[in-house]
Amino acid sequence: MAARTIALFKPYDVLSQFRDAGGRPTLAAFVAIPGVYPVGRLDRDSEGLLLLTDDGRLAHRLTDPRFEHPKTYLVQVERIPDAAALESLRRGVVLSDGLTRPAEVELLGQPPELPERAVPIRFRKTVPTAWLRLTIREGRNRQVRRMTAAVGHPCLRLVRVAIGPIELGSLAPGHWRELTEAEAIALKAILDQPAGRSRRRHPRRNPRQRQRPRS
Repeated sequence: MAARTIALFKPYDVLSQFRDAGGRPTLAAFVAIPGVYPVGRLDRDSEGLLLLTDDGRLAHRLTDPRFEHPKTYLVQVERIPDAAALESLRRGVVLSDGLTRPAEVELLGQPPELPERAVPIRFRKTVPTAWLRLTIREGRNRQVRRMTAAVGHPCLRLVRVAIGPIELGSLAPGHWRELTEAEAIALKAILDQPAGRSRRRHPRRNPRQRQRPRS
């Protein structure tokens, strides 16, 4: 039987797993496909694209940091980032677990078209907000939130819109879709990619910091 991979719009306040002893909302409320499991994770307070698959080799390739597969997010932050803050994100930000790899970041001129979040963001009339489109090639714990906070712009809302060649598209929160033929071909190319092929040089981490495992 052929492997199966689907794309899900994980809603806010849902865990990236199928069971929770504490009774919190999980993927089981939205996906009833035996044998699939999430590729990586999205934090409970984050939204957007989550891939689920029954292909262990594909899951490994997409989450192995050696391959540096890009993940793109739309990020709503407090205040308007200036050129210096954006350049810091592009160069790499020093976090508690070392220097991040350079990110691709764009300050959007207007808010993106996204579904309303079930729980509204915290809003202060005296503090403006802005939206960034940000792409990273690693997966540390709560990395994007920590990066924007480190340059002075706390994250208010975080929506993942792409993982490698797969895009969220017009999916609604809680809904999933089968991959297109083109997407399936693109994922097959990832599986055929030799280990280490996409490894690039990146800024040296702080030698006094021990690197934590990436999630």
